[in-house]
Amino acid sequence: MTPLFMQPPSTFCQTTGPQQFLSSRLLYHLAISRHLKNVLDWLPMSTRIDVILIGQLSQNAAWSEKNAVRPPVATTSLVRGEQSTILVDPTLDGEPMARCLFDRTGLRPDQIDIVFLTSFHPTHRRGLGIFERASWLMSEVERTAVVTHLERLREAADAATAPIIDQELAILERIGSADDSLDRNVDLFPSPGATPGCTGLLIADLQTTVIAGDAVLTRDHFEQGMVWEQAADTDLAKSSLAEVNEIADLIVPGHDNIFASSVRFM
Repeated sequence: MTPLFMQPPSTFCQTTGPQQFLSSRLLYHLAISRHLKNVLDWLPMSTRIDVILIGQLSQNAAWSEKNAVRPPVATTSLVRGEQSTILVDPTLDGEPMARCLFDRTGLRPDQIDIVFLTSFHPTHRRGLGIFERASWLMSEVERTAVVTHLERLREAADAATAPIIDQELAILERIGSADDSLDRNVDLFPSPGATPGCTGLLIADLQTTVIAGDAVLTRDHFEQGMVWEQAADTDLAKSSLAEVNEIADLIVPGHDNIFASSVRFM
């Protein structure tokens, strides 16, 4: 049987008067609208990704730099999902982060639902404090590893360093462990090595995008197959880099602009 939306208007009504004809046309277009709505409901919603701030390394080994020659900045990204607005790695402190977010997106800090950290490295979280309304999230592996490390240091800390460690532990207390999925099409992408629990985000939309954190430091590091020279586990970091190389169409590195992974390292 031919679906209703594919039948000509005349089949809706056998009478030919003007009123009946208009009614049949209305029914015809209503049927088409309902069919298109069903199709659109079935299709996945597009997830938008914006780079809010392009990061940089203080010392770029891919450029043969031997010393720190610039301040370190992490790449900060915004993911607008179906249900949540997610800010990744707020690198600037306080008002500069709020200003940068507004200038690039028109959003205020209280409009962010989730702040996700790819790692607990200070460069990736300097702006946390201004996002009071948001949930602060990080991978459970990274959170556990950092808490364990800091608690060990706290046991042997002197009067000068103990308050600093306590402050870091208080931040970790506020940070929750992220679920495997943050939104439709937005999933955690574990990439350990640079840090014990370094974890990015995998956005599976029309293209596969990986917000990689320090698993991919810069485009030059990626194309040269290089990992962070201070990685917690170099072999594991290389495995994570290879996995990003295998799966991603677009990569947001930890300290560089987004790029297409058209050049595959061997």
